[in-house]
Amino acid sequence: MNEEDTILIIDDEKQIRRLLEITLSASGYKVIQSINGRDGLIDAATHRPSLIILDLGLPDTDGQKILKKLREWYQKPVIILSVRDSEEDIIKALDNGANDYLTKPFRTGELLARIRAALRSENEMADSAVITFGSLTIDCTSHVVRKNNEMLKLTATEFSLLLLLAKNRGRVLTHQYILKEVWGYKYIEQTQYLRVFVAQLRKKIEDNPSKPSLLITESGIGYRFGE
Repeated sequence: MNEEDTILIIDDEKQIRRLLEITLSASGYKVIQSINGRDGLIDAATHRPSLIILDLGLPDTDGQKILKKLREWYQKPVIILSVRDSEEDIIKALDNGANDYLTKPFRTGELLARIRAALRSENEMADSAVITFGSLTIDCTSHVVRKNNEMLKLTATEFSLLLLLAKNRGRVLTHQYILKEVWGYKYIEQTQYLRVFVAQLRKKIEDNPSKPSLLITESGIGYRFGE
Protein backbone atom coordinates (compact mmCIF):
# COMPACT_ATOMS: atom_id res chain seq x y z
CA MET A 1 0.00 0.00 0.00
CA ASN A 2 1.21 3.51 -0.82
CA GLU A 3 0.90 6.26 1.75
CA GLU A 4 -1.23 8.29 -0.64
CA ASP A 5 -3.79 5.53 -1.27
CA THR A 6 -7.25 7.10 -0.97
CA ILE A 7 -10.52 5.16 -1.05
CA LEU A 8 -13.83 6.73 -2.00
CA ILE A 9 -16.96 5.15 -0.51
CA ILE A 10 -20.21 5.77 -2.40
CA ASP A 11 -22.98 4.44 -0.16
CA ASP A 12 -26.10 5.97 1.38
CA GLU A 13 -26.10 3.72 4.49
CA LYS A 14 -24.58 5.67 7.38
CA GLN A 15 -23.74 2.53 9.40
CA ILE A 16 -21.93 0.93 6.46
CA ARG A 17 -19.94 4.10 5.77
CA ARG A 18 -18.96 4.31 9.42
CA LEU A 19 -17.86 0.66 9.52
CA LEU A 20 -15.85 1.09 6.33
CA GLU A 21 -14.27 4.31 7.57
CA ILE A 22 -13.11 2.65 10.80
CA THR A 23 -11.86 -0.48 9.00
CA LEU A 24 -10.05 1.34 6.20
CA SER A 25 -8.57 4.07 8.39
CA ALA A 26 -7.20 1.45 10.76
CA SER A 27 -5.46 -0.13 7.76
CA GLY A 28 -3.81 3.14 6.78
CA TYR A 29 -6.08 4.34 3.99
CA LYS A 30 -7.40 7.86 3.59
CA VAL A 31 -11.21 7.72 3.30
CA ILE A 32 -13.64 9.97 1.42
CA GLN A 33 -17.41 9.44 1.66
CA SER A 34 -20.29 10.20 -0.70
CA ILE A 35 -23.95 9.53 0.13
CA ASN A 36 -25.33 9.38 -3.42
CA GLY A 37 -24.32 8.84 -7.03
CA ARG A 38 -24.13 12.50 -8.02
CA ASP A 39 -21.80 13.40 -5.16
CA GLY A 40 -19.80 10.23 -5.82
CA LEU A 41 -19.07 11.24 -9.40
CA ILE A 42 -18.03 14.73 -8.27
CA ASP A 43 -15.78 13.37 -5.50
CA ALA A 44 -14.21 10.83 -7.85
CA ALA A 45 -13.34 13.58 -10.33
CA THR A 46 -12.15 15.97 -7.61
CA HIS A 47 -10.04 13.64 -5.46
CA ARG A 48 -9.01 10.98 -8.03
CA PRO A 49 -9.04 8.17 -5.42
CA SER A 50 -6.87 5.05 -5.70
CA LEU A 51 -9.97 2.86 -5.43
CA ILE A 52 -13.75 3.26 -5.22
CA ILE A 53 -16.19 1.17 -3.16
CA LEU A 54 -19.60 1.51 -4.77
CA ASP A 55 -23.07 0.49 -3.59
CA LEU A 56 -25.66 -0.30 -6.26
CA GLY A 57 -28.74 0.77 -4.28
CA LEU A 58 -28.20 4.52 -4.25
CA PRO A 59 -31.03 6.98 -3.47
CA ASP A 60 -30.71 9.15 -6.58
CA THR A 61 -29.78 6.65 -9.31
CA ASP A 62 -28.86 3.02 -9.85
CA GLY A 63 -25.27 2.17 -9.02
CA GLN A 64 -24.85 0.37 -12.36
CA LYS A 65 -25.38 3.71 -14.13
CA ILE A 66 -22.81 5.38 -11.88
CA LEU A 67 -20.35 2.58 -12.62
CA LYS A 68 -20.79 3.04 -16.38
CA LYS A 69 -20.28 6.82 -16.04
CA LEU A 70 -17.16 6.28 -13.95
CA ARG A 71 -15.73 3.91 -16.53
CA GLU A 72 -15.97 6.62 -19.18
CA TRP A 73 -12.84 8.13 -17.61
CA TYR A 74 -11.90 6.48 -14.28
CA GLN A 75 -9.40 3.64 -14.87
CA LYS A 76 -8.54 2.62 -11.31
CA PRO A 77 -10.20 -0.23 -9.35
CA VAL A 78 -13.90 -0.20 -8.46
CA ILE A 79 -15.27 -2.74 -5.96
CA ILE A 80 -19.03 -3.22 -5.71
CA LEU A 81 -20.43 -3.69 -2.20
CA SER A 82 -24.15 -4.42 -2.38
CA VAL A 83 -27.04 -6.40 -0.89
CA ARG A 84 -27.91 -7.53 -4.41
CA ASP A 85 -26.60 -11.06 -4.72
CA SER A 86 -28.15 -12.35 -7.95
CA GLU A 87 -25.85 -13.77 -10.60
CA GLU A 88 -27.39 -11.33 -13.08
CA ASP A 89 -26.48 -8.26 -11.00
CA ILE A 90 -22.95 -9.52 -10.35
CA ILE A 91 -22.25 -10.31 -14.00
CA LYS A 92 -23.75 -6.99 -15.15
CA ALA A 93 -21.53 -5.04 -12.73
CA LEU A 94 -18.39 -6.93 -13.76
CA ASP A 95 -19.21 -6.45 -17.44
CA ASN A 96 -19.78 -2.74 -16.75
CA GLY A 97 -16.21 -2.50 -15.48
CA ALA A 98 -16.20 -3.42 -11.78
CA ASN A 99 -13.01 -5.12 -10.60
CA ASP A 100 -14.74 -7.12 -7.89
CA TYR A 101 -18.10 -7.71 -6.21
CA LEU A 102 -18.87 -8.40 -2.55
CA THR A 103 -22.32 -8.81 -1.05
CA LYS A 104 -23.59 -7.38 2.23
CA PRO A 105 -23.21 -8.47 4.95
CA PHE A 106 -19.50 -8.81 4.33
CA ARG A 107 -16.40 -9.83 6.27
CA THR A 108 -14.03 -6.90 6.75
CA GLY A 109 -11.00 -9.16 6.41
CA GLU A 110 -12.14 -10.36 3.01
CA LEU A 111 -12.88 -6.82 1.85
CA LEU A 112 -9.40 -5.67 2.88
CA ALA A 113 -7.85 -8.62 1.03
CA ARG A 114 -9.78 -7.75 -2.13
CA ILE A 115 -8.71 -4.10 -1.81
CA ARG A 116 -5.05 -5.09 -1.42
CA ALA A 117 -5.30 -7.38 -4.45
CA ALA A 118 -6.90 -4.67 -6.60
CA LEU A 119 -4.36 -2.01 -5.61
CA ARG A 120 -1.43 -4.41 -6.01
CA SER A 121 -2.59 -5.24 -9.51
CA GLU A 122 -2.97 -1.55 -10.33
CA ASN A 123 0.48 -0.64 -9.02
CA GLU A 124 2.50 -3.62 -10.24
CA MET A 125 0.96 -4.46 -13.61
CA ALA A 126 0.49 -1.06 -15.21
CA ASP A 127 3.55 -0.96 -17.44
CA SER A 128 5.30 -4.18 -16.52
CA ALA A 129 7.00 -6.09 -19.35
CA VAL A 130 7.52 -9.09 -17.09
CA ILE A 131 4.83 -10.36 -14.72
CA THR A 132 5.83 -12.69 -11.89
CA PHE A 133 3.63 -14.84 -9.64
CA GLY A 134 5.79 -16.96 -7.36
CA SER A 135 7.56 -19.48 -9.61
CA LEU A 136 5.61 -18.38 -12.71
CA THR A 137 7.07 -15.67 -14.96
CA ILE A 138 5.31 -14.15 -17.97
CA ASP A 139 7.36 -12.10 -20.45
CA CYS A 140 4.76 -9.93 -22.18
CA THR A 141 7.16 -8.82 -24.93
CA SER A 142 8.74 -12.11 -25.98
CA HIS A 143 5.61 -14.18 -25.18
CA VAL A 144 7.69 -16.57 -23.08
CA VAL A 145 6.28 -18.20 -19.94
CA ARG A 146 8.49 -19.96 -17.40
CA LYS A 147 7.69 -22.01 -14.31
CA ASN A 148 10.54 -22.79 -11.94
CA ASN A 149 12.82 -21.30 -14.63
CA GLU A 150 11.68 -23.89 -17.18
CA MET A 151 10.01 -22.66 -20.37
CA LEU A 152 6.39 -23.75 -20.82
CA LYS A 153 5.01 -24.66 -24.22
CA LEU A 154 1.85 -22.63 -24.65
CA THR A 155 -0.20 -22.14 -27.77
CA ALA A 156 -0.84 -18.58 -28.95
CA THR A 157 -4.39 -18.78 -27.61
CA GLU A 158 -3.27 -20.15 -24.26
CA PHE A 159 -0.76 -17.31 -23.93
CA SER A 160 -3.40 -14.69 -24.80
CA LEU A 161 -5.75 -16.16 -22.20
CA LEU A 162 -3.04 -16.28 -19.53
CA LEU A 163 -1.88 -12.74 -20.26
CA LEU A 164 -5.41 -11.33 -20.07
CA LEU A 165 -6.00 -12.98 -16.70
CA ALA A 166 -2.56 -12.09 -15.31
CA LYS A 167 -2.84 -8.43 -16.27
CA ASN A 168 -6.14 -8.34 -14.36
CA ARG A 169 -4.77 -10.06 -11.26
CA GLY A 170 -7.31 -10.16 -8.44
CA ARG A 171 -10.14 -9.04 -10.73
CA VAL A 172 -13.09 -11.28 -11.57
CA LEU A 173 -13.46 -11.53 -15.36
CA THR A 174 -16.76 -12.87 -16.66
CA HIS A 175 -16.94 -15.74 -19.14
CA GLN A 176 -18.33 -13.41 -21.78
CA TYR A 177 -15.62 -10.80 -21.27
CA ILE A 178 -12.81 -13.35 -21.58
CA LEU A 179 -14.35 -14.98 -24.65
CA LYS A 180 -14.83 -11.59 -26.31
CA GLU A 181 -11.28 -10.41 -25.58
CA VAL A 182 -9.49 -13.63 -26.56
CA TRP A 183 -11.69 -15.15 -29.28
CA GLY A 184 -14.03 -12.39 -30.42
CA TYR A 185 -17.73 -11.56 -30.23
CA LYS A 186 -18.95 -14.65 -32.07
CA TYR A 187 -17.64 -16.82 -29.23
CA ILE A 188 -19.19 -14.99 -26.25
CA GLU A 189 -21.68 -17.78 -25.55
CA GLN A 190 -19.13 -20.62 -25.82
CA THR A 191 -18.46 -21.03 -22.10
CA GLN A 192 -17.70 -24.75 -22.46
CA TYR A 193 -15.03 -23.83 -25.01
CA LEU A 194 -13.45 -21.56 -22.41
CA ARG A 195 -13.55 -24.26 -19.72
CA VAL A 196 -11.55 -26.59 -21.95
CA PHE A 197 -8.80 -23.99 -22.43
CA VAL A 198 -8.76 -23.12 -18.73
CA ALA A 199 -8.32 -26.81 -17.88
CA GLN A 200 -5.44 -27.08 -20.37
CA LEU A 201 -3.79 -23.96 -18.97
CA ARG A 202 -4.11 -25.19 -15.39
CA LYS A 203 -2.26 -28.40 -16.30
CA LYS A 204 0.67 -26.29 -17.43
CA ILE A 205 0.87 -23.51 -14.81
CA GLU A 206 -0.59 -24.93 -11.59
CA ASP A 207 1.31 -27.02 -9.04
CA ASN A 208 -1.89 -28.98 -8.51
CA PRO A 209 -4.40 -28.49 -11.36
CA SER A 210 -7.22 -30.10 -9.33
CA LYS A 211 -6.69 -27.49 -6.59
CA PRO A 212 -5.72 -24.36 -8.51
CA SER A 213 -4.08 -21.49 -6.67
CA LEU A 214 -3.55 -19.19 -9.65
CA LEU A 215 -6.55 -19.62 -11.92
CA ILE A 216 -9.56 -19.44 -9.60
CA THR A 217 -13.11 -20.29 -10.67
CA GLU A 218 -15.88 -17.88 -9.66
CA SER A 219 -18.83 -20.25 -9.98
CA GLY A 220 -21.34 -19.23 -12.63
CA ILE A 221 -19.53 -15.95 -13.29
CA GLY A 222 -16.00 -16.37 -14.61
CA TYR A 223 -12.41 -16.55 -13.42
CA ARG A 224 -10.01 -14.66 -11.18
CA PHE A 225 -6.22 -14.85 -11.47
CA GLY A 226 -4.53 -15.08 -8.07
CA GLU A 227 -5.65 -13.45 -4.85
